[in-house]
Amino acid sequence: MADKPSVLFVCVHNAGRSQMAAAWLSHLAGDRVEVRSAGSRPGDQVNPAAVEAMAEVGIDISRETPKLLTADAVEESDVCVTMGCGDTCPVFPGKRYLDWRLEDPAGRGVEAVRPIRDEIKTLVEGLIEEIAPEKAA
Repeated sequence: MADKPSVLFVCVHNAGRSQMAAAWLSHLAGDRVEVRSAGSRPGDQVNPAAVEAMAEVGIDISRETPKLLTADAVEESDVCVTMGCGDTCPVFPGKRYLDWRLEDPAGRGVEAVRPIRDEIKTLVEGLIEEIAPEKAA
C-alpha cells in the first residue's frame, strides 16, 4: 500500500450506494484516503433520493456523475468494495475485496435511503479504522 490507501466503491449504476460510500469516505477520512467509485452499467445521474439523504447530513453529492468501472480503476485501488449487487469486478492479485450487502436505493424515496446512508456510514467508519486510522498525537 502506498502512503495513502485507495478505495474503489462499485455498484451497478454508480448512482446510489457507491456514491454515498465514496462521499462518506472523503468526508470522514479527508485526504488520508484516495477515493473512487464506479459502476458496471453507470446510470445517467446520481439518485436524487441519495443526493437528498446526503444533503441532510451536510454532504453535497449533487455534482457527482456515475462513472464506468474500468480494470484500471481496480488496478489502481488497494481495496475494492462491491455493494451486494453481484457485480463482477476484475480481480488482480494483491488487492483486497469486500462485499457490503446493502439494499439498492434505486427508485425509492429519501425515507428508504436514510437507513442505507446510515449503514454505509458505519461500514465506512470501520474501514477507515482499518486502513487509515488517525495518527495518535
